[in-house]
Amino acid sequence: MSLQQFDWDKTINEILAGKMVCQACGAMADEMVVGYTRSAEAAQFAERCQDCVDKSDCDARKLVVVCEACAKVYRVNGQLTDETGMMTVIIDECRHNLEDSVDYLANFWKEDIEVEYDDMSKPLDEVDPELFKEEDSWRIKLEEEYITLHRWFREHGRPIPDPGWRSQYVEDVIQLGYATLLGD
Repeated sequence: MSLQQFDWDKTINEILAGKMVCQACGAMADEMVVGYTRSAEAAQFAERCQDCVDKSDCDARKLVVVCEACAKVYRVNGQLTDETGMMTVIIDECRHNLEDSVDYLANFWKEDIEVEYDDMSKPLDEVDPELFKEEDSWRIKLEEEYITLHRWFREHGRPIPDPGWRSQYVEDVIQLGYATLLGD
């Protein structure tokens, strides 16, 4: 076989298949520690912190994917896992955030803003359209993320973790009177 006939793209893809990259240092391995940290320094590379403006003193709980060495540095509470395990943790995190968003749209917004008692039975979109728009756009972004994660499991021939979750979520959103990208 001559050098020109060698398919470098295919070879590189085969070598890198299933490899994971440490979000902190860029190291590659078959397994990484996937878990949570409150380390302010982790906000520089944690996926959900990318849109944050001030990362200097962040004590929020952050989901990260790091090598074992970085897990020690950033005090990550997690497990060493492969690519499928990582994707399972990420889809579960996305689901948790979607559930929180639906809970917020259903009730928790009433605790964040001053609302007249008589308006508490109204939906958020009627009481504070701007706040609703902000929360709804976050929910839609999360739904798009969920669809991407769901597609990953399908494309890789892996079973969807907790497959019934999606239908329950859709029912909860529709019951609130809102549309969802995840079904009807």
